[in-house]
Amino acid sequence: MSGWVSEAIRKIEADYQRSADTHLFKLDIPKLQDVDIYLKDESTHPTGSLKHRLARSLFLYALCNGKLDYTTTIIEASSGSTAVSEAYFARMLGLPFVAVMPRSTAKSKIDKITLFGGQCHFVDSAPQMHDAAVSLAEHTGGYFMDQFMYAERATDWRGNNNIAESIFLQMQNEPHPIPQTLVMSAGTGGTSATLGRYIRYRGYDTNLVVVDPENSVFYDSFVQKNSDLQNCSSSRIEGIGRPRVEKSFQPDVIDSMIKVPDAASVATVLWLERLIGRRAGASTGTNLWGALSVAKEMMKQGREGSIVSIMCDGGDRYMDTYYHPDWVRDVIGDIGDFTEELNQWL
Repeated sequence: MSGWVSEAIRKIEADYQRSADTHLFKLDIPKLQDVDIYLKDESTHPTGSLKHRLARSLFLYALCNGKLDYTTTIIEASSGSTAVSEAYFARMLGLPFVAVMPRSTAKSKIDKITLFGGQCHFVDSAPQMHDAAVSLAEHTGGYFMDQFMYAERATDWRGNNNIAESIFLQMQNEPHPIPQTLVMSAGTGGTSATLGRYIRYRGYDTNLVVVDPENSVFYDSFVQKNSDLQNCSSSRIEGIGRPRVEKSFQPDVIDSMIKVPDAASVATVLWLERLIGRRAGASTGTNLWGALSVAKEMMKQGREGSIVSIMCDGGDRYMDTYYHPDWVRDVIGDIGDFTEELNQWL
């Protein structure tokens, strides 16, 4: 192994050692009865999202598979958060980085990518990202990181302080230490694969529920057991939902899925801000809507337990979209009915 690769791995591992684990906090929801809901706050990573873990794993995976050297241009297809995190690690290693993304990506994410020295290559919609990234990598002689292919294998699902191991360790002293359910949305499908595999590896009696937004084929693929589904639309919930079934999506480790309306996702994240005084991205709204749906069913059945989900990223990067009333009205539509339903929990 070359000296440059060894030094690159050392730099990434040193960055990891400087980072504390993310917090797990319990939501205070008055109408919950004998069911506790927790969110793991991934917004506190250096690049502000859950994708920091993925980017670190993808770089180590590429380095240890001999794919990178000191001249390699890194290419990624990303709607924003993965690209932000990969730009951070690319700058750390002194490598050029280009993100292929839809033109509709939040401006704040684009600004973060350029802040970390990356460039943005725009396409009209999410279905065009993959082919554009492949073409760009061929044209530049670069390496396509391909999160949608490698996310499920780049992370050590057996432990090594992955997000699943972290959740179960942090839950040890809670009233219901083994969660009845973990709720996770799917972008690449890598995190849900890690959670599902870890649950089985450790033998926990925990269900994995994956939530999916509109304009995504993951839910229909799961229900129909058809991995060839595709559509031509882009998810309006940034970071999750895909127009095709990605290789990292592992349906066999998922117990059930819930389709969440986009208006419900946005209503929930705005409701969460009023509940805890903090903003999160809309994918957190998708997750929390799913967690509340599971909680409602548990209470109906008279069951006790805990539910853990993820705060995927912070909301400050979405001030011109999900937190802008005019944008919500024009792009998402009326969220009033979902807001009213959420307020019944209070």
